[in-house]
Formats: sequence, C-alpha cells, structure tokens
Amino acid sequence: MPQKKRLNIKYLYLLALLIGSTALGLTRADPKTSDLTAKDQIFMDLREASRKNDVVRSGQLANQLNGYDMPDYVEYFRIKPKLYDSAGKTNGSYEIDADVESFLNKYKGSGLADRLRNDWLLALGKRKDWQLFDREYSQFVLDDDTQVKCYSYMSRLSKGESPKLLGNLAKASLLDPRYFGESCPEAVQLLMLRGGLTRSEGLSLGRTALEMGFDTVAKRMGGEDPIADIVRNAKTNPSNAYRTLEQMEWRSSIENKSLAWGVIGQFLAKKLDPLAIEAYRKQHALGGSQLLSPESAEWKIRVALREKDWRFVKDSIETMSEVIRNRDPAWTYWYGRALKELGDPKANDSFMAIAGQYHFYGQLALEELGRTTTIPPKITVTDIDAKITKSLPAFDKAAKLYHMNLRTEGNREWNWELRGMSDQELIAAAEYGKKIGLIDRAVNTADRTKAEHNFYLRYPTPYIEKLQPITQKLHLDMYWVYGLIRQESRFVMVAKSHVGASGLMQVMPATGKFVAKKIGMNDYRPEKLSELQTNLVLGSNYLSMVLNDLDGSWGLASAAYNAGPGRPKQWRQSLTKTVDGAIYAETIPFNETRTYVKNVLANAVFYGTVYTGKAHSLKEKLGTVRPTQAVSSNLP
Repeated sequence: MPQKKRLNIKYLYLLALLIGSTALGLTRADPKTSDLTAKDQIFMDLREASRKNDVVRSGQLANQLNGYDMPDYVEYFRIKPKLYDSAGKTNGSYEIDADVESFLNKYKGSGLADRLRNDWLLALGKRKDWQLFDREYSQFVLDDDTQVKCYSYMSRLSKGESPKLLGNLAKASLLDPRYFGESCPEAVQLLMLRGGLTRSEGLSLGRTALEMGFDTVAKRMGGEDPIADIVRNAKTNPSNAYRTLEQMEWRSSIENKSLAWGVIGQFLAKKLDPLAIEAYRKQHALGGSQLLSPESAEWKIRVALREKDWRFVKDSIETMSEVIRNRDPAWTYWYGRALKELGDPKANDSFMAIAGQYHFYGQLALEELGRTTTIPPKITVTDIDAKITKSLPAFDKAAKLYHMNLRTEGNREWNWELRGMSDQELIAAAEYGKKIGLIDRAVNTADRTKAEHNFYLRYPTPYIEKLQPITQKLHLDMYWVYGLIRQESRFVMVAKSHVGASGLMQVMPATGKFVAKKIGMNDYRPEKLSELQTNLVLGSNYLSMVLNDLDGSWGLASAAYNAGPGRPKQWRQSLTKTVDGAIYAETIPFNETRTYVKNVLANAVFYGTVYTGKAHSLKEKLGTVRPTQAVSSNLP
C-alpha cells in the first residue's frame, strides 16, 4: 500500500508538470538575461572560455562555481580545454587521463559523459593508444564523429582486420570533408598502403575535399591528384576549364579525363551554364565513373533534369555509387520520374519505396501514384510512462540551458533522453516540451516517431491569434507562413542567425527597415525585430512583396525569402524551357536555399492538410516555372 500511495503522488506531480504549473518553477522558453543570476553569468563565461580552449581561465571560473546546480557541466568545461590546444587541435596528452576517467565514472550514462568520451577518443587516437581507445570506443554511444571513426579504422587495421572491409566502411562514411580533421587523411593513407582502398579511390576522397577548398587535407588524403589543377581552374573559372580540357593533349588515364569533365560539369552547373550538360555528356561518353564526388554526381542529375533529358537522368542515377544514391530519397523519386517519362511500368516501384515517408519526395511520390497527402491518426498520450518520468530532470536541465540561450548543450541534454523511446514515449516527451514552452523541442521530438504520430505536435500553430489577422489582411496563405516559420526558427523567438536575421521569421535588419518604410511603420527601430508582433508583421509583409514580385509562385517566393529576390529571377532566366516546380527547386544552385524551399513547401502542405482536413497538393503549390528575360528587383 505505501508504494502505491507514493506512485499516485508522483503522477500528480507529473500531471502538474504537464499542465505547466508556475508554482513548480518551470523554466520558460523565452530567456531574459535579467533573470540570470551572477553564477549563471559566470557559468556562461566558463562555457565561452572552454569553447576557446582557455585552460587557465576555465579553471579560474570553475573554481567560482562551487555548489552550482550543474556541477557536471562545470567540471566538463574545466576538463575539456586540456584535451585541445588553442587552435582547437587535439593534443593527445596523457596528463588529463585521470581527470577524464574520474568524470566518466562519476557521470556514467549521461550525454555529457558521452561528449567527453568523444573528446578523449580523439586524444587517444592521436597518440595511437589503441588498447584504451578500443575500450572507450566500445562505450561511445552516439558514435557520430567522423574523425573518431577514422581512428577506429586505424585501430582495427592494427589488429589485422580485413583492409577491404574497412575500406568499404571508409568510403561510406567519408562524404563530407568538413569533418575529416586530422585522422581521416592518415586513415586513408594507411588503407591505401594495406590495399583497402585503391589509389584511385583515395584520390577521389581527396578530390572531394579539394572541390570544397580543403587543399591541404586533399593532398594528405591521396597524394597529388593528376587533375588537381583542373579542379582548381574549374572552381574559379569553369568555362575556361572547359575550353582548356577540350583543347589540351591528354596524357593521363581515360578515367581521370572522365573525372575531370565531371568536376567541370559540377561547377558549370552551379553557375547554371548551358555548357554543364555538354561537360557531363563528355564525362558519360568516357564511361562515367562511380568515383565522382557526391556534389559532381548529384549535379549531373540536376543538369539532366533542367534539360528534361530523362534518359540521361536514368543513366546518371544508375551510374551513381550506391552510397551516394541511397543517402537521399531525391534519387529514388527522380529515378521513378525518369522511368515514368520513358514509359517504364517499373516507375511505381520507386514511388512506392518512399510514398509512406513524410517529406518532400514522399509527398511527390504519393501524387505520382495518384494519391494525396494524408495525415495519420492523431495519437494522444494521457499518462507519462516510466521512461519519461526518468527523463524529467534532464529535460528540466535542458530547459535551464535554453533559458541561458545555450542551445547546443540544451539540445544535447534533450536529445540524449530520447534515445530508444517508443513512439508513444516520444509523443509524451513532445507534449512536455510544448507545455513548458519549448516548441522547437516538441516539433523535433514529434518528428522522430516511426509508426504512431501526432502531426499537431509536428506542425503546431503558436501565436495564431497574432498571425491570422496579419495573413488575412495580406491575403497570404497562413499555412505557408507557418511552414516558413517552422523552417526559419522552429518557433524560437530569440533565434538569431550568423548574418543577423532575428525572430520567428528571421528578418534581416535592412529588410525590416525597408518593409517598415513601405508599410508606414513609423516607430520602427532595429531592436523591435525581437518583438513578436513586429517580427510577424514585417516578415509576412516581406513574403507578400516577394510573392507579388514573382508571379505568385510559392517556390520562387520561398527561394527569394531565403536568398533574396534577385537570385530566383537569375536562376529562372537561365532556364531554356518551362519546367515543373519540383525541377526548379531541385536545381537551385545554393544548397541551403534548395533544402529550404523543399522543406517550406512540404511543411505548408502538411499544415494545410492537418488544419483544413482537406488534402493539399505539393505539385500544385510548386506549379511550373517558365524562362523569363532578366528583370531587376527593387526588393532587398
């Protein structure tokens, strides 16, 4: 009986948490620096000193935080700088091992312990302490650091594991040179020496780095690339590189010439130059190659889409490496489209493979099958189960970190607790995030469910009483605006980008000033962008302006909101024929804007379907885009 009584009290407490009782002192989402204590400010200074790997200052600040309510973070920020030098490179020192081991034992099972283990593994790998590295790597839960993976390949090679197997693992994981660091070039060299990678494969990994400007890393990966000069020329002047390769006497292998045309094709494609398709056709005629970088391989398909050369789309996807092809549902969808355009009945197999997935391509695939976007039944959770109960302290710690605008640490705490949760547990956690004002956590948590869903949590409508009158006055689709806000800020009012955009709709100061003048907002000042009402008014008005400036196209206007109105016009001008909106979106040359447009439009369709109860068509929203002459824009 006593045990049952304690359980009831616990659930009453949890119910109060869900209701959001202020009496319990729950941290709200919108932080005010005036609410921070003196120790909170010291803690934030400690975090900054630790980020800069300032060992002395980190130690001094940590000593001032005895009794602070997050002792694990205080200790982590004290220890972590000792593992790195001031330039951010791992120092491999033995002196810190005892401190690290003590921390890992004391905070065993926590997300922060896993983070410190990640840091330590880099140090252990650098000094080739494979015995200790292997012990700790087996306990590294997230295993999401490319450099650590590369050290693991070296450790496994030292124990005589199959070089070919490890080479295949390396090819699958080494796709983004930004994360290669110190260890991956060394691992690639060792794999080449042991026969796990051919010289051509090593060079291809280095070429991926070279294409992105990591010249030193590229040379360390596979040695001097015979087409390195062509790559550099293509990056700066792809038209010149095209003419040079066309005229030069080729002395290297046919494979290298094929790869050279592929690199030139990529950089021409990003300038939307009509020569891009010719470069890729030359590359294809030489036998193609699965050693093209992810960027070069993907732009080959995008160029073919702009030309509506469906046979070339199909062939290009078939000659992609499986690693690149399978990492993005785009290529499953476009392969199906190519088959459909070519009259192949197997097209539906591709569409069926992704039609049940809730994203841009899943929506398009559904429509290709003659079906419409549907919303799964809403799952509600009335009780918090044992897993959520156990996680509440970590969620509240995350809320405190968010309150200090330490989103990286807050996300780590929150996401760590979500591991292994069932769909219903995730929905309960999302409900909790919503109740304490962390709407972005509610959205991201609800997004993780696999079979049971709550789309009202995935696509919430906060501040509707403020937004609806604004969109009605402008005759602007409110669900599109919500789709844009979801992508821009995830409803974090204090969100601020690295270029200075702020608020729910991430309005730039210059844009705010321009729009305010246009609509007669005479009391506008830049600091007002942080006010909810002002941010919504200015952002919605700007979206309306770019929509009117771009013939009412949601796709073009979404691109303009992200990249400025001049660029979508330039991209449109380069078209040689009318294309459907999905092709236009797929061939936007800025990676960020391309992803942005897809997500905003997919969000808008889900929002409209959820809240109107009627199916909305993504193809309809995308429309078609026709070529136009160059037209200047007066919008910022």
